[in-house]
Amino acid sequence: MNEEIKFTKMHALGNDYIVINEFEKTIISEEDKNKFSDEKCTRGFSIGADGVIFVCKSNKADIRFRIFNSDGSEAEMCGNGIRCFTKYVYDNKILSDKVIHIETMEDIKKTVITTDEEDNIIHISVNMGKAFFKPSYIPVKAISSDDEFLEELVKVEDKEFIISAVSVGNPHAVIFTEDNLKNIDLNKYGSAIENHELFPEKTNVHFVNVISPNEIRMLTWERGAGFTYACGTGATSCAILGYKIGKLNEDVHVYLPGGELDISIKEDSDITAVMKGSAVTVYDGLLKI
Repeated sequence: MNEEIKFTKMHALGNDYIVINEFEKTIISEEDKNKFSDEKCTRGFSIGADGVIFVCKSNKADIRFRIFNSDGSEAEMCGNGIRCFTKYVYDNKILSDKVIHIETMEDIKKTVITTDEEDNIIHISVNMGKAFFKPSYIPVKAISSDDEFLEELVKVEDKEFIISAVSVGNPHAVIFTEDNLKNIDLNKYGSAIENHELFPEKTNVHFVNVISPNEIRMLTWERGAGFTYACGTGATSCAILGYKIGKLNEDVHVYLPGGELDISIKEDSDITAVMKGSAVTVYDGLLKI
């Protein structure tokens, strides 16, 4: 193969992506998507990114979101990625509405675009849907209860951590800690928890400092990508779990290495959340393949 394909480099709070428009036709064949993502996300040897996003047609919603991690694995959902996706779709006039229903691997997400008088995007809100706590759904192997995995003491390498788990379309393990996040050996413990036998499909991992009932600071090891500057589904998961165990209120401001997000939680029969943040287009490019 010797041809050029168009791509756009985007980021949301430093979580960066290669975006490819397949709305009208397939650009990267299905059998090549895993390998393509693995190769083109490798920093120093190609474009470099945390993942590749494909913009696709949908039979279930307005449009379809697909995302592949930097190791080539396909992910169910990505909060920062779907904000980049929404901005790309709107800026490139693939869809003109400011309310977009997006098919993901897990379910349909609704995003809402807020613009200024010149139609520049100010922020994007994402209805993250409901949280799932049942271990079999996350999935995580149950320890104390078949109904939830909350504040379980887990041995990881040479340390013990109190871990809670939740799914917001993908699995998350959250550790609330009073330790300085700068002192956490993320490469060691993030990787070990991601691949722990408790998580049969691996997991995203987050270490969290509670600043106040309405503010947290977090550090993320992303499944299939490693350290990332930000994680939208992770920020949502940390806020939801903090709310569920009584550490946080309904509205939470989240500080991440790459920037800030706002999470609003609502509890009726289920716990749901809305995430609000920005997305940035870095550049458009041509890639020879």
